[in-house]
Amino acid sequence: MKLIPVILCGGAGSRLWPVSRELHPKPFIRLQDGQSLLQKAWLRGAVLPQVAEVMTVTNRELFFKIKDEYREVAAIPADHALPNRYLLEPFGRNTAPAIAAAALQIAAAHGEDACLLVLAADHLIADQNAFAQAVDTAMGLAEQGKLVTFGIRPDQPETGYGYIEADGNRVKRFVEKPPLDKAIEYVASGNYLWNSGMFCFTAGTVLREMQQHCPQILAAIGDCITGSQKATGDGVSQTELDPVLFKQVPDDSVDYALMEKSANVAVVPCDIGWSDIGSWPALGDLTAADAEGNRIEGEAILHGVNNCYIQSPHRLVGAVGVENLIIIDTPDALLVASRDQAQDVKHLYARLKAAGHEAHRLHRTVHRPWGTYTVLEEGPHFKIKRIVVNPNASLSLQMHHHRSEHWIVVSGMARVVNGQQELFVQTNESTYIPAGHKHRLANPGMLPLVMIEVQSGEYLGEDDIVRFDDVYGRAPQ
Repeated sequence: MKLIPVILCGGAGSRLWPVSRELHPKPFIRLQDGQSLLQKAWLRGAVLPQVAEVMTVTNRELFFKIKDEYREVAAIPADHALPNRYLLEPFGRNTAPAIAAAALQIAAAHGEDACLLVLAADHLIADQNAFAQAVDTAMGLAEQGKLVTFGIRPDQPETGYGYIEADGNRVKRFVEKPPLDKAIEYVASGNYLWNSGMFCFTAGTVLREMQQHCPQILAAIGDCITGSQKATGDGVSQTELDPVLFKQVPDDSVDYALMEKSANVAVVPCDIGWSDIGSWPALGDLTAADAEGNRIEGEAILHGVNNCYIQSPHRLVGAVGVENLIIIDTPDALLVASRDQAQDVKHLYARLKAAGHEAHRLHRTVHRPWGTYTVLEEGPHFKIKRIVVNPNASLSLQMHHHRSEHWIVVSGMARVVNGQQELFVQTNESTYIPAGHKHRLANPGMLPLVMIEVQSGEYLGEDDIVRFDDVYGRAPQ
C-alpha cells in the first residue's frame, strides 16, 4: 500500500507572536537543534516505509519559503529522493476542503487504495519509533476501510484540546474542549484520549465518506481543482487553486464535517511524545531550566529572577526581581507576558491585525522567492534595506510609481536592467533607479549577492510595484 504524508501548513500561530507572523507562521519556528517544526513534520513522514511522495497543502504565499525549508533536509532520507506535491490555497478554508482536495489528487495520481497520512506542520513528536508503530497500526485499520484518528494518552488534565472517548480502537464519541473539572474527570477515568488532529485513511474511503456526509465540500473542491492551474517538473507537482472557485467551497473542519458524523471511525491510542506547541510556555519547556527554573535562549543576565522563559537571539536582556514571565525579543517587537496568561498573546496579534500593523504579518527580514530583504531603518520619505539575492535568482521586471532606488553592491555581482540599459554592478559600485523606470535585478553568480537599497519618495509601501515579467508567476497574465 502506498503511503502519502499530507502536511497541512496553515494558520497564523497567533499565540506565538512575535516570532510567529502571518507570513512566517508557527511551522517555520526553529527549535534549538536548528530544524523548524515544518522540517520535522516533513521528515517524520518522509522516513516512513512505503512513502511514494509528500504532499503539502498551504497558502500560495508560503510556497517558495516551504520549498527552501524542504531543500535543507531533503537529503536526510538517504535511500531515495522523494517527490513533493503542493496544493496552493489562495486563502484558508479549514481542514475539510484541504483533505478533500488532497484525497482527490492522490486518488488520481496513485489510485483509491493509496493511504493518506494527514499531519499538522506545527506539531512536535519526540518518539519517532513509537510514531512509526502507530502509523503501521493505523494503516492496517485504514486498509479495512476505517477513518483513523490518532489519540494521545493524556498525562494531565488539559482544557486546550478536544478529547476522544474510546474503547480500544473503537471511538465512542468526540468531546469538545472541556472545562477543568471535566478534564480532570476524563483523565482519571482512563477512557479518554487527546484528539491530536492527525488522521490516516485510504483515498477511496475518505472520498466515499465525504460524499455521504459533506457532499457540498467534495463537489465544490472537485470543481475548483478541475478549473485550477497545474504544473509538474523536477520532482515537484503543484496545483494553484483558483481563487474564484475556491471561494465557493464551504469552510469547515474535518472533525465537524466528517469525523464526528461518520460511524466508520477508529482511533489508535499512542504515546509518541506529542505536543502541539500551542503557547510560549510549551515552547519554553523544550529548553532545559537552570536552578531557579529559568529557561534562556540567547543571552540574558539575571538577578533575583525565577521561573521565566527568555528568548533573545539578537540582544542582551537584563532582568531583575521578576518571576513567571515570558520575554520574547525580536528585531522589531518585544513581548512581555505572564506565564499564567500566555494564551492571551493571541489578543495582541488580533489587535495588530485589526489596526493594519505590519508586525502581525511580516518580520523585519522578509523571505521572497529570490532571497530576502531586511528593513534596516525607515522614516518619512526614506527606507533602507539589506537585500540578499540567491545565486542565479532574479527579481521581476518591475516599476515603481512613487519611489526611486539607489543600489550599492556589498558583495557579489549584480546584473541590472535600468530602462533601456543593461549593466553589471560589481562590489563597491552602485547604480540609481529613477521612479517610473522599468528595472530588474539578477544575480548571475554562484555566491549570494548582498546589496544595500536606499528608497526615497512620497510613498514607500510594498504595494507600489507594477510587474511586467516574473519567473515566479506573479506578473499579470
